[in-house]
Amino acid sequence: MIAVNQKGYETGSVKHATISGGTHYKLYNSKGERILEGDVVLKEDENSGEKAGCIDFSEADAPGKYYFTDEKGNRSAGFTIGKKVYSSLFKDALRMFYFQRCGMKLEEKYAGKYAHKACHCVPCRVLNSEPARYIKMKGGWHDAGDYGRYVTAGAVALAHLLYAYELKPKAFKLSLDIPESGNGIPDILNECAYELDWMLKMQEKDGGVHHKVTSENFVGFVMPEEDKLEPVITPVSSLATADFAAVMALSARIYEAFDEKRAKAYKKAALLAGKWLVNNKAFEFKNPSEVHTGTYEDLCDADERMWAAAELYQLTLDDKWIWSIRMILELRISTVALGWADVGGLASMSILMAKKGVFPADLCERLKGNWLDEADRLKNLAASNPYELAFHPYNFCWGSNMQVLCNAMVLCFADKMKAKEGYRETAQYQLDYILGRNAMDTSYVTGHGEKAFRNPHNRPTVADGIEDPIPGFVSGGPNYRAMDTMANAEILKGRGPMKWYVDDWRSYSTNEITIYWNSPLIYVLAYLTGGK
Repeated sequence: MIAVNQKGYETGSVKHATISGGTHYKLYNSKGERILEGDVVLKEDENSGEKAGCIDFSEADAPGKYYFTDEKGNRSAGFTIGKKVYSSLFKDALRMFYFQRCGMKLEEKYAGKYAHKACHCVPCRVLNSEPARYIKMKGGWHDAGDYGRYVTAGAVALAHLLYAYELKPKAFKLSLDIPESGNGIPDILNECAYELDWMLKMQEKDGGVHHKVTSENFVGFVMPEEDKLEPVITPVSSLATADFAAVMALSARIYEAFDEKRAKAYKKAALLAGKWLVNNKAFEFKNPSEVHTGTYEDLCDADERMWAAAELYQLTLDDKWIWSIRMILELRISTVALGWADVGGLASMSILMAKKGVFPADLCERLKGNWLDEADRLKNLAASNPYELAFHPYNFCWGSNMQVLCNAMVLCFADKMKAKEGYRETAQYQLDYILGRNAMDTSYVTGHGEKAFRNPHNRPTVADGIEDPIPGFVSGGPNYRAMDTMANAEILKGRGPMKWYVDDWRSYSTNEITIYWNSPLIYVLAYLTGGK
């Protein structure tokens, strides 16, 4: 088998594929003409559990369509070499957020055959409130394959998108064909505002922010408008409040140039949440006893508070936030993590992207050093295996594809700070993995790649009766601790961890979708294709 990036390779770029089960390869163009031929040396790969080797075919650079064969005649998936090969992928990955919108009708004009009626428009009951209290909660994005809406997860997805926009604004000039298109505001900001405006409703008058809105139990596989379970609002948490403060302060800065009214609302909300954080200790979130949906539990809010402090300092220039950052750093938390649970890397990104002189130089140097050290670690780890994946076997956890893409984010931002040889290329190899250069020979983005996965754990995809899934959704990916009826230790035993994956809608532990698995893909695509 020869695994390739099934979407394709940009002209002028480094182009790698991976061969297993043989050593000889031939590269053909669409006319069947042999372009290259060669042999590779195989070596053991712990991630895939097989012997494999890396094919470097960078010299093939003529625009067109191509495929490989191995010595047994097995044919690889087809792929393209050319310019702007990721354009349609970038747009579809962004439009994923439109399809996750809650509380509005998705019209055929924008959603095509995936149109559906408005959902979850009833007021939501605040848990543990006496007397009973209800709040209108229309809006926001469904978080994942279910219909919950979560502040912590939403804030992290927004951060990936908004920092990508700050870093590469030219990449986001495209129209997303959404209802707000053409209003003079970049569509990426139009889409983010749909989530941000919902998050404002989650804030209490004292500044605290509720953790999530879900039903008490997961609904079955029905269309969102058919979900009749009562939505409830869970209590305030320090995790949600800190993430909210950070992303609102970030948004106030970005939206000021486009929508002054929104920017003021976001600033007011950020400052109020910051005040709450100063006056309240950690409120670790746990599901109330009657609620059995996703918890997004996190036993430490120090990294969330550091991210909030970084953004609030840029908003206010109040030195108390600098002291907060310095104190939290002494806890030795990760300053490079970019996932929903550990957001220290978002704090670093905020500080290191700020204009020179805004933050103390020693603080910037410390965080930059940590970031480049991690980028070097990832680069060296990727170079040690034939798939050039910056992973150890134990990294294949729930949502492993998010970690692959967050690693690529680290490498992209390292390349931005210090264009050291190998950072950008290694980021590309992580993207190659997502798009098919993996032991499953599968593109983990619906609709993109000859062998793209087709059966996400996503309620609308199952319930809509349409054969093709909505394009642009990222799968969670291989999970060495898979735990559902279709993917578990008994079924998948004997496979390497990279193969602990099942393209089946019932496999929630390997094949669910979420907003924060799409958002790092968008960051990486924006950096690699967004120009200077």
